[in-house]
Parts: sequence; structure tokens; C-alpha cells
Amino acid sequence: MKKLLAILLAALMLLSVVGCAEKKDPTEANAPAKPQGKVFNIYAWNEEFKGFFEKYYTVPEGVTVNWIINPSDNGVYQQKLDEALKGQANAKDDDKIDMFLAEADYIGKYVDSAYTMDVTSFGFKNASTMYDYTIKAASDSKGVCKGVSFQCCPAAVIYRKSIAKDVLGTDDPAEVQAAMDSWEKFDALAAKAKEKGYYMTASFAETFRAFSNNCTKPWVDANNNLQFDPQITAWMDQTENYIKNGYTLTAGVWDTEKTNQMFKDGKTMCFFGPAWYYNFCMNNAMDAEKGCVGDWRIVKGPQAYFWGGTWLLAATGSDNTEMLKDIFETFTVNEDVCTKLVQNENQYPNNTKIVEKFAKDSSYGNTAILDGQNDIAVFAELAKDIKWENHTNYDQLLNEGLQNKLQEFYNGSVSKDVAMKNFYNYVKEVYANINVPQN
Repeated sequence: MKKLLAILLAALMLLSVVGCAEKKDPTEANAPAKPQGKVFNIYAWNEEFKGFFEKYYTVPEGVTVNWIINPSDNGVYQQKLDEALKGQANAKDDDKIDMFLAEADYIGKYVDSAYTMDVTSFGFKNASTMYDYTIKAASDSKGVCKGVSFQCCPAAVIYRKSIAKDVLGTDDPAEVQAAMDSWEKFDALAAKAKEKGYYMTASFAETFRAFSNNCTKPWVDANNNLQFDPQITAWMDQTENYIKNGYTLTAGVWDTEKTNQMFKDGKTMCFFGPAWYYNFCMNNAMDAEKGCVGDWRIVKGPQAYFWGGTWLLAATGSDNTEMLKDIFETFTVNEDVCTKLVQNENQYPNNTKIVEKFAKDSSYGNTAILDGQNDIAVFAELAKDIKWENHTNYDQLLNEGLQNKLQEFYNGSVSKDVAMKNFYNYVKEVYANINVPQN
């Protein structure tokens, strides 16, 4: 009887343990999902991503998407965004920012703030197919990732075939690259182009990014002193020489005078840009009557660089976290969407698997502007050399400020000394904490 009682007690204890293990916390699987908002607010500075979003993302039923778009010129976009973020905590749910876009020049300002949230907090995981620098750019100083980029932006020299043939006797990409694989060769080629009646570039600032993305130190040192990297001074020297010798125009990178050089009667050999540049900047080249579709090729040029990129950041306080996760996944890991970004939009996606597929596809070529050249294959090689070092939250305004103030010198409005004094005064106006040389 004692043995029987012992067996029964043991059995009861086992059943009790099993029963406890099988019990589920009522807050887990059986708990209702957190209610999601019915209004999704997105802040952006142009309509590029808006177009892709409306084409390739299916908005959940019952949700209204609002786009708040302000231009990035002179920091307007950041000013408007900052004002909204400061009021985020007290805003009504339908008025809160859910997602906002940021560029490489100032993304650090937002990922290192409480205004953005860890992507893992709403279930998103960075994929192994995403370019590492795009993750670093969206991560704070502790390595916490706050967003994603739907594109990778290795940039190239986009050259005019017909002009290259006249200047070099060939338009073959391999031979053109050999003729400009260093800045010394690029400068020598500019002199040859001038002899033939052409400009090497159409903007004094055209080569700026190729230099600035290869800086070895940031704009501001640990003691808040403004500093000029040798790459920046090299760009300044080159540009002054190009203006003096008539190798380039004094137009800004976005000016009509520059973009008009993309018409078929233009006289400029080289433009600098990544894949997004085709759609965003080369409309004149693709004009049915005055353009020159197919008269273009791309090569690496003197040194690898990247330009821009659009990051999607998750705003703290969003009540649409399920939609945030879905958007992030759609534009980074969804292979169908990433494929369409290449095929339909001439984009370079942030998905190495899709990139590799197109780079190895002998039947693929960009017929929209490059007459069939496989630009993905070229960009894929350039992407391997993208650097994400020495970036600061000051970059956008300092980069733009230097170019704007020097343009006044290059077009003859002021002396170089005055232009530099104006730049230092500008720096103190926008960033009082930065120490500048005494005027």
C-alpha cells in the first residue's frame, strides 16, 4: 500500500509540473494585438520615395497615408522636421510622425536622438543581404539600428560617348576608365577636352563628393575646431584651376545652366552621380527631341565614392509599428520589389542578392539611358569600396555652405579671402559651438 501511495503521489506531482509548463501567460499568445493607428504620417524632402511607395507598397485597409514634404535647401526640411519631432510627445496619435526620411549628411543627428526607435522593438531584423554601411549609417553610437535604406548609392562618372570618342578616339568604358583612373589623368583629360571645345564638367562642385567621401578626418575635431581635410583642399585647388582654365562652368550642381549641358547640343563630357541621378537629374538627356538617350556610359573614375541615399527612420511614438516593419521589409528584403526597383526604376537596391543576380545577367542592360550597358555590374564593384567614416551631424550645412560661399569667388563676385571669411561667418551663424579661424 505504501508503495502504491508513493507511485500515485509521484504521478500527481508529474502531472502538476506538466500542467504548469503547458499553462501560457495570458499576456502572450491569447492577448489581443496592440491597436494600430489609422493615419500614417511620413516626412520627406522630395517625392522620389513617395513614388516608389505608391507603386510597390500595399497600404493596410483603413489606413490613410499623409506625406509632409519640405525642400532640403538651406536646411528647411530639417527645421520643419525638428519642430514636429519636438511636439511629438504631446501630439494626437493621428498627428504623430510615424516615419521620416533622412540623408547621409545628417542622419546621425536623428539616430543619436530619442526621436528614433530601435527597429528590433517592433520585430524588424536587418538582413544579411543589406549593405553594411547602410546599417552603420542608421545606427547610433551604441550600435542600435533605427532605420533602413531602400537603396545603396555607389556613384560613378557618367560620360558622354560621342564627346569621349572625339577627345580620346574611343568611347569604350575600359579605355575611358584607363584615361581617368587618377585625378592627375582626369585633369590632363580636361585639358584635352578644352582643346576640342568641350567642358570636362558642367559645375564647379561636380567633383566635390568624389573628394569629400574619401576624407580621412571629420569637418570638426574633438575640440570643436573646424578643420579642412586634404581631400577638401584638393577639391578647392582643382576647382580653382578648372575655373581659371575654362574646364568647367561656375553653375551649381542643381542649376539649370548645368543640366542644360545634358541636351544633345551640350558640350560637357562628364557628370558625377549614382543610379538615382539618372531619374532625378538627367531628364534633359532623356528628352525625346533635344536629349541624347543612349549617348552615355559609366565608369569608376579617379576614385570610388557614394552620393546620398535615403534612409527610412522609425519615429518614437508611432502607433503604426506593424506597418513600419512591413514597409522596411518591403523595400529591403522583398525580392520582387527590389527586382522591380532595378527593372522599372533604374535603382540600385539595398539587397546584395538581387544586385548579384543582375550583375551576372549577360542579358541585362540599362536601355533607358546607357544604351544597354550593365550599370549594376559597374556599381556592384564600386559598392565594395564605399566608406562610412568621418561623418558628422554638421556635414550637410558645412558642405553646402563651403560650396555656396566659394561659388561667389569662382564667378568673380568676391575675392578668395572674402569668400573664406564669409564661410567662417556662416559656420558661426549655423553652429555657434564650432571654433573657426579668426578673420
